[in-house]
Amino acid sequence: MESNNSQQTLTQAFRLLKFTFVIVPIVAGADKFTNLLTHWEQYLNPSIAGVLPFSASAFMMIVGVIEIIAGIIVLKKAEIGGYIVAAWLTVIALTLLLGFRYVDVAVRDLVMAISAFAMARISKIIA
Repeated sequence: MESNNSQQTLTQAFRLLKFTFVIVPIVAGADKFTNLLTHWEQYLNPSIAGVLPFSASAFMMIVGVIEIIAGIIVLKKAEIGGYIVAAWLTVIALTLLLGFRYVDVAVRDLVMAISAFAMARISKIIA
């Protein structure tokens, strides 16, 4: 009986994480085109923006497409998508930390990266 409860609890936790990492990347990615939630260009490290062959706005739209695709991958293949989202969030956090800007957001993104990694690991047990 205890094993069944543990499995059910683990399944519920996995589903909650999966739902989160499907919805959040898709919403954040879509918002790169509208800037309703925030003005995303402000998070772009100025040294990176300076070497881009296109505008910061165009770069953020590319980022948005990648985030939407990542959310869809989590929906279809949670393990692979979880590792992709974890890596993506880690890269974002590192770029924020390089400029020592938005450190609070960088820390939040690292926590979310750990959660996405945990979801990917749990998916091996649930699937």
